Amino acid sequence: MKIAITGATGFVGSHLVERLHKQEHNLLIFTRNTAFAQKVFPAQAFPNVEIIDYTPGVSGAWQDAISGCDAVVNLAGEPIAEGRWTPERKQTILNSRKLGTQKVVEAITQAPAKPKVLINASAIGYYGVSETASFDETSASGHDFLAQVCQNWEAEARKVREAGVRLVILRFGIVLGNGGALGKMITPFKLFAGGPIGSGRQWFSWIHIDDIVSLIIQALNQPTMEGVYNATAPQPVRMSELSQTMGQVMHRPSWLPVPGFAIEALLGDGAVVVLDGQQVFPKRTLESGFEYKYPTLPAALKQIL
Repeated sequence: MKIAITGATGFVGSHLVERLHKQEHNLLIFTRNTAFAQKVFPAQAFPNVEIIDYTPGVSGAWQDAISGCDAVVNLAGEPIAEGRWTPERKQTILNSRKLGTQKVVEAITQAPAKPKVLINASAIGYYGVSETASFDETSASGHDFLAQVCQNWEAEARKVREAGVRLVILRFGIVLGNGGALGKMITPFKLFAGGPIGSGRQWFSWIHIDDIVSLIIQALNQPTMEGVYNATAPQPVRMSELSQTMGQVMHRPSWLPVPGFAIEALLGDGAVVVLDGQQVFPKRTLESGFEYKYPTLPAALKQIL
């Protein structure tokens, strides 16, 4: 297939490109930093990758390249858990997803030869936070900032259906792999200072990087997949269990908690990403026939660590 990808140099995107390239698909990488993308995907190693300069959320010549593609995977979005949530940063987080998706859909709608499918990222932040409730794809949205971001993000993606294009929205959980969120948690354990963040009671709905890439590829190839799917493993855990399992796998203590006020001092409102959580189950994902390579946390962490 010929597949256009935004957010391709990110944690999930780079793993996706590597897998699709091995399967000999032709890939168009849309990036605002072409020099960096060329380092990540050097032409000698990735001859089937074409790098295209674009500005997320802004119309331009890049949109013409969408025509003739079989599929579009839209993963672009400003990092959420990096830095304090000032009013300006919150607007950037929202616009990078809302306006970015709007322009991708605009390109698909205007394309003379339209892609057959749009795979659009979203997040389990859609459901809001809770220590007691559980959520699946049929659950209502929350009311906090991240829930509102996800609602706007998904609303823009749904407009692609007006062009007769199949839409798959994947609500990402915390993606575990060498890098990403887990990479930031490993260092304290290596220094024998690991432990749960905050109360330890908050839910941690996760997925292994290999599984989320496989799920995206299934969505590309399976015409019956349509609508929302939770990109999470079938066994969410509480933060205390995550810390305990990390300690066991790394043969390190896991009793030294990171107090919530320390995270709040560092991240401000953004602390909600790690201090609160939601228990999310991938009901529709399992019904689609998806088979997890790493359905349990110990197996996932052993492979990574």
